This record gives sequence, structure tokens and C-alpha cells, in this order.
Amino acid sequence: MSDAWNQRLRMIRFRRKRERSTFREELRILPKWLVWTCVGLYILALIIGTGVNLHNMHTSDPIFPDDSLRGDPVLSCLGLAGVITLMATFFSVFILTLGYVYRDAKRRGMNAGLWTLLVLILSPAYLFIGLIIYLLVREPLPYACPQCAATVSARFNFCPNCKCNLHPACPQCQREVSDTDKFCPYCATELAHPKPAPTA
Repeated sequence: MSDAWNQRLRMIRFRRKRERSTFREELRILPKWLVWTCVGLYILALIIGTGVNLHNMHTSDPIFPDDSLRGDPVLSCLGLAGVITLMATFFSVFILTLGYVYRDAKRRGMNAGLWTLLVLILSPAYLFIGLIIYLLVREPLPYACPQCAATVSARFNFCPNCKCNLHPACPQCQREVSDTDKFCPYCATELAHPKPAPTA
């Protein structure tokens, strides 16, 4: 149990150190077709809702939001558009969250379908607790080996292509150091790192 917990903490620290993506970059992994589907459904809901409201004004059927606005179709349609926008925003955020979790889990080598299902089950009843759990336990992104530039998993201690030490430790105090440190931040020992691979 202790080893698994230490490994999890190490993965979280590793992710914080290496992953510096912005919110805009994270949004780019959302499927474009899913975004346009949400926009299209919102416009369709506005057209249908406004059409039904205007039709009910002429047929003396109940209108939204209140029958007292029957003489003012502009206010009635604006009230309806506001409610539709609020509901569409909530459902769009929920649907796009599922799309994000699926794509993000897939690129991290996790079980995308299982994590999407977990977020789907937990989110409606407990707000976005499923998304919070996912963000806390997700695997770090694969990255390029500093020596040969091969893509390696964050769980690897050594590169399977060139045997580069991916989690270097200080030879004096044995504490983990960054691959950019020239000296150990704990005991000031000089560190030797492999030279990065030349870019083509």
C-alpha cells in the first residue's frame, strides 16, 4: 500500500513538473464535431422554442414564461431564449467534459471508455466529482527521452531505446534531481547529465 501511494505521489509530482499546458491547449483536444453538435443543437432548440411560443400566442395556448406576456412577444421570446441558453450551457459543458475525458485518457494510455463511464455516472448526481477524481489520478503524458528523443512513459525508470536514466538521482545523497539541474539542490554535488538528442 505504501509503495503504491509513493508511486502515485511521484507521478503527481512528475506531472506538475513536466506538464505546463494552458487551458486553451487543453481545449484543443476536444473533438470539433462534438463542439459543433452542441452549437447546432442549441440553435435548433432556440428555433423550435421560439416557434412554439409564437404559435401558442396566436392559438391562445399557454406560453413561456408567463401568459401575462402574451401581448409582448419580444419579452416572452427573450425569457425563453434565456432559459434555453442556461440549460444548453449546462448540458454542453457536461457533454464536452465527457469528450475531453475520453480524448485525454486515450492520449495518456488509460482506459478511455471506463473513465468516461465513471465521469458519466458520478457527475449528474455529485456535480463534477467524477471529473475531479479523474484529474487527480490521471497518468502523466508520455514525453521524449532527453537522450534519444524516443517517446517514453512516465512510469519508465530507463528508456527502452537507449537505457537513459529517466529519473536521475544524486550520486551522493541519492535524492531525485531534475534533468536540468547542474548541482544537487540538497547536497550541492555536481551532476552529469546526458546531452539531449540533436533535433532533425
